Amino acid sequence: MSEITSKPEKLNPIVVNGIYRDIVEVPKEISDCSGININGKEIKSLIFTTDIAIIMNNNADAVFAVYPFTPHPSIFSAITSVAQMPTFAGVGGGTTKGARSRDMALLAEAHGCIAVVLNDPAPPETFRLIAGSVICPIVATVVSEYTDVGEKIKAGASIINVSGGKETADIVRKIREKDPYIPIIATGGPTADSILRTIDAGANAISYTPPTNGELFRIKMDRYREISKRRFNEQNL
Repeated sequence: MSEITSKPEKLNPIVVNGIYRDIVEVPKEISDCSGININGKEIKSLIFTTDIAIIMNNNADAVFAVYPFTPHPSIFSAITSVAQMPTFAGVGGGTTKGARSRDMALLAEAHGCIAVVLNDPAPPETFRLIAGSVICPIVATVVSEYTDVGEKIKAGASIINVSGGKETADIVRKIREKDPYIPIIATGGPTADSILRTIDAGANAISYTPPTNGELFRIKMDRYREISKRRFNEQNL
């Protein structure tokens, strides 16, 4: 009986798109990430939005639902009711912290969110409170090279989210040099080159900020106007 000396060729998935459905596609460069595996789900791309229509219509691996308002369970409910992929839920850490963030984390987990996210100012005590109450991963946001990442990991963070603006790739690189194994999500920036630089620096997954609903609608309206103009010209030849 002969031995198999090479791996079988991996089959590409069959693509099926809805006839009348447009989607927001994440940049293809994100596929170069190694990915983060949570509960058997491989996550390379996260779409950073709380817009329900965009959440319903995109091809990202997960939703990164962090927003500049007090966390509320009705937001968790709204997002998870339409998301067709795992949801990372913001549970505070800045203005909201301590027992309130812990309660929000419990509610986010109860709504089916795959992970909870704390903002950069969250103190170690908040991480410990949440770590003692939920079983899902806790994501610690880092916005500066001066943030004590080790302290957050020691307090219960199991994933780091880097959002350092133009310094993001440098921050990722410094974290990776100190810890080769901690999973890192990072903002990819506005271009293919900035995404690839962030991945090269050590990011395992990239969060992508999509165009706003207004920007997407403007593109569609421009297309509709062009169609209307063309039909008018054809009818009046």
